[in-house]
Amino acid sequence: MGKKLYVGNIPYSATEDALAQAFSECGQVESVRIVTDRETGRSKGFAFVEMGTDDQAQEAISKWNGAQWGGRSMTVNEARPQPERGERPRRDFGDRGPRGFGAGPRR
Repeated sequence: MGKKLYVGNIPYSATEDALAQAFSECGQVESVRIVTDRETGRSKGFAFVEMGTDDQAQEAISKWNGAQWGGRSMTVNEARPQPERGERPRRDFGDRGPRGFGAGPRR
């Protein structure tokens, strides 16, 4: 299974086909998904690209991270796994509690 890459700071006008074509210079592109806003359908400016092999993914990171594409400097790195649905990262409030400083006890 290939590596999934996070591709950030892409132009809002970018298409999945254009991203696939650009990343195909580094090897086989398994999939491309531009993340869009649910309500407007507009691109959020980032995408996920899955490359065929780990070596191809590393080559894509080396080639495209920091490179200009569509007038923007892209960020490309290995994607982190998405947390399971229903699992939220725990928030650490330290010694001040969830209500902030000086909020006093909940009533």
